[in-house]
Amino acid sequence: MIREINDSELSSLLELYTELGDNDMPKKDESLNFIWGSIISNKNYHIVVAKENNKIVSTCTVIIIPNLTHNQRPYALIENVVTSKEYRKKGYGTAVLNYAKDIAIKENCYKIMLLTGSKRESTLNFYKKAGYNCNDKTAFIMWL
Repeated sequence: MIREINDSELSSLLELYTELGDNDMPKKDESLNFIWGSIISNKNYHIVVAKENNKIVSTCTVIIIPNLTHNQRPYALIENVVTSKEYRKKGYGTAVLNYAKDIAIKENCYKIMLLTGSKRESTLNFYKKAGYNCNDKTAFIMWL
């Protein structure tokens, strides 16, 4: 099942996020609950999940960003793409990206941007197969 996350699924999402690089399980406290509340109530912030056996097995975040250029059409940014190791290569990652694309289309976005820190050929080919290209733009990041 592919859909947007429910507000009661934070723990399951955070568990999956531990498979995203070196992301540790955060301490569940007032600060985390505040962040979660602001995310879940933001109409431009969408967390897409794939569930199997009542477990979140894949996810991505798509954020719709209002814009004053391109005929005032917004653009979308995709982040935090991860599929649980035992569920990879089964179409879940592609399915959540496609759902995120549908959200961007529904919101009249003129483009979707996706960045990855991975240099693995399999990861890059996954994104290319999903319809993303690495030729049109150059990404620069300043870590703070």
